[in-house]
Amino acid sequence: MFDILLYLFENIVNDNAELWVDEGELTKELKKAGFHEDDIYKALMWLEDLADLQSNDIAPFIIGQTDLTTRVYTQPEMMKLDTECRGFLLFLEQINLLDVATREMVIDRVMELEEPVIALEDLKWVVLMVLFNVPGKEAAFEQMENLVFEEPSGFVH
Repeated sequence: MFDILLYLFENIVNDNAELWVDEGELTKELKKAGFHEDDIYKALMWLEDLADLQSNDIAPFIIGQTDLTTRVYTQPEMMKLDTECRGFLLFLEQINLLDVATREMVIDRVMELEEPVIALEDLKWVVLMVLFNVPGKEAAFEQMENLVFEEPSGFVH
C-alpha cells in the first residue's frame, strides 16, 4: 500500500499532473502500473481518511495540548516509530514545520500503514503527504520537500 501512496505522490502530485477525480480511472491507471486491487483500495482509503482529517474538526487530536506540551507515545506508536523517527518528529516541531495538529495527523496516518515498523525515509514521505493536504502549510511543505530531496554536502566524518 505504501508503494502506491509513493507512486501517486511522485507521479501525480509532485509532477504537477492533473489529479484524477474519477476513482475508477485512477484505479485503472494503478492497475496498469502493476498494483493489486486490494492494495489500491487500501491506499485510496488512506488518502480519503487523510482528507477527512484535514477537512473535519481535528480538535480531538489537540484538546488540551499547547506548543509547550510534550508528546507521550503509546506502546504501539513506539513499536512502529523508532527513536530516530520520534526524534525527527520532535525536530520538525522545533523548527516549526509541524504544529501539534499536523504532528498528530502524521502519527495517525503512520499508524494506519500496514508496515510493522516505519523507516525514517518513509516517515518523511508521510509528513510530505500530510503537509501537502493541509491548507496554509505550503511553506512548510516546501521546506519539508527540501529536507527529503536535498543531498547532504560536505564530508561525513
